[in-house]
This record gives sequence, structure tokens and C-alpha cells, in this order.
Amino acid sequence: MSKRREFIKKSLAASLSLSIGSNIVFANYIPKGLDLVGLKPLLGNQFPGKSKSMTVLNDRPINMETPAHLLNDALTPNELFFVRNNGLPPANINVENWTLTISGESAQRTKSYTLTELKSKFENVSLNLTLECGGNGRSEFNPPAKGNQWSTGAVGCAKWTGVRLKDVLEDVGIKSNAVYIGYYGADMHLSGDPEKHPISRGVPIDKALENESMIAWSMNDQDIPMLNGYPLRLVFGGFPASCSGKWLEKIVIRNKVHDGQKMKGSSYRVPCKPVAPGTKVDDKDMCIIEAMPVKSIISYPKTGATIKINQQLPISGHAWTSASEITKVEYSIDFGMSWNNCTLKDNNNRYEWQSFNAMIKFPETGYYEVWARATDSNDMKQPMLLPGWNPKGYLNNACHRIAIKVV
Repeated sequence: MSKRREFIKKSLAASLSLSIGSNIVFANYIPKGLDLVGLKPLLGNQFPGKSKSMTVLNDRPINMETPAHLLNDALTPNELFFVRNNGLPPANINVENWTLTISGESAQRTKSYTLTELKSKFENVSLNLTLECGGNGRSEFNPPAKGNQWSTGAVGCAKWTGVRLKDVLEDVGIKSNAVYIGYYGADMHLSGDPEKHPISRGVPIDKALENESMIAWSMNDQDIPMLNGYPLRLVFGGFPASCSGKWLEKIVIRNKVHDGQKMKGSSYRVPCKPVAPGTKVDDKDMCIIEAMPVKSIISYPKTGATIKINQQLPISGHAWTSASEITKVEYSIDFGMSWNNCTLKDNNNRYEWQSFNAMIKFPETGYYEVWARATDSNDMKQPMLLPGWNPKGYLNNACHRIAIKVV
């Protein structure tokens, strides 16, 4: 390294240390272009019906996320579960008159069920399933991607109670040419036009027939909150949460890929092949997002924590994947130069996030970042930094980082 380059690097490290108020341990290992998480502002806000600690991104439609340090529970409390809406929640819901209709080109018949019939006719099941918005982490993309600037909190894991989707579809009858299912909810388009649907997505028929694919009416042994889809919704673990339709009124069994609102164009799609940042990609070259990538989050402690040099830092968090399970979670305190294993809990069922923890000892005083990295049963591992750029800012599964000061 030239003397000039070495001087510039040392000057940069010194200025960053001054901003943080402490020397940065392992500063020589900071990847080029990385913004230290300790310099990022903490967010907070309020919204009726949810915890006052939720961060509100929009109020029309309502979109809010959960700060990472409030996601430490094994199951995310209802009041802390993120909200991703595309339209306006329905008004004046009458549960007694609520029906779910199944139809479509590949349905053998059209059939409707009341909530009472769903609960009594089919086996009731409860599963712990993780839902994550496909745009979670969008705020880290550069060039910036349009849309809600989610940080890390558009994810949650809850106990969902309802019936298996496949049991209901099989009761209606599925033709051999079935390819996809699509949903329609009772939410209204922002324009107020009753002929428009704010969102109508779906999943391939094989996904619909998985044992973990549900029609749910209960969340953590309570009614599903209004903003999360009361009184009925779909729940698909392992796929973008936009597939898990809320305020569910209708399911169509299709003989083609569903073509509802937000299924076309660039919505919930990424380039079929990698592209350079900032590239304009034609819709025909975009592929529908299906399986979500492996990911993890450090939920304790809150970023910015300070400990003494003679103390050990306990960390905990969760990891999730669309594969069968998480097989390993590691942490790093030297910007990814070395990694140590965390203790990892098993999942109770596929698509439940798995909790991890570790105790960390730091070698000297100063500023650190703790990074978490998960590996799943398909041997897929989180990238340390932002993965491939895409125009809509989807599928950011880079390592989560928290700032720690040791004094």
C-alpha cells in the first residue's frame, strides 16, 4: 500500500472513530464502501392499533415495521407484527356473513364456505410460520429502489391456527391442469374504485398443496388483528408475504400463472439474470420471486449497547429460510474476517424461524459491529454484504449488524 493510500485509510478510520466516540477495533478489515451501522439513526413512531414502538413508513396504505430489538420473542406478539398493506382494510366486517369462495378454470366445482363451516368441516391445525416482506431490507440498496424503505423489521413469526389450504382445495376438486392459485381479498383500492383490487397474488399449485400452507383465522391464539387480515387470511411460509392474502374472500385455481394485480410487470420480480446496479430491466426479463433466501436478525441487544471490557455480551436472535431448516448461525466481531458458532435451537415445523444465542468476549475497548450469518439445509449462506442489486430492492439477505461500544 502506498504511503498516500495508507494515510487516507488511517485518516478515514480516525474520522469515523471521532464520529462514534471510540476507536474502531479491526478498522483495517472494514469492507470498502461499508457504512457503519453505529452511525445510522434509530427510528421510532406511533400508530393506533399497534405498539407505539412500531416504525411507520406509510399511513395510506398503512405500512409499518418492527425495530430489530423488539423481535426477541420466540413468537412475535400480535401488536409487534409488521404490517404491509397495498390498499385500505375493509370496513364493517360481519363475521357471521363472511364466506370464502373457491372457483377457477382448474376447479372441478365452485364452492363457498362460512367461517363456521371451515372450522367444523376440516381438521384444525396450528403451525409457527415466519412471514417476511419481499422488500425487507430495501433501504440498503444503492442506487435506491422505489417503494417502502424497509430496514430489517418487515418480518415476524407467529402461531397460526386454521385449516390446511390443500384440504379445502381437494374438497372442491383440483383438475389435472392446475398450475397456480390466486387470491382476492376484501381490501379496497386506494382510489375507492370497487372494481379495482389493490393486490391479487398467488403461488404455484405445488406450494398451495404443502402441509404448511394454511387458511388461518387465529394468530397467537387470538383473532388475527385487523391490519394483519382479520377475519381470514392465507399463510405461506418461505414465500414473500405478499402471497399470503389478507381479508380472504376468494381463491381461484388457475390453469396458468395467476395474472392478478401485482403479479405482472416488475412487482415482486427480480432480474432473471444478474444485472449491474442501476440497470433498467425490461419486464420480460424479470422472474417471479418464489422461495425466499436464508436470513437472520440479531434481536438482542439493541444496536448501540455499551458494555465494560471485563463483561461478556449475550446476543440472541432468529434465523429463517425457505429450505427445511437452518443448520448453522455464526457471529463475527471483526467485519467478517473470522466467525464463531452460535447455539441454535431446532424448529418445531418447517418455516418457523429458529432462535440462536451466543456469549461474546471482546479483546479491547472500542467500537465493534456484531454480524450474524445463517446457513440452511440447502447449504445456502447469507452474504456478508448487500447481494445482487435489483430495480425493486427485493431479497436483501445480507448479514444483520449491530453496533457495540466496549469501555
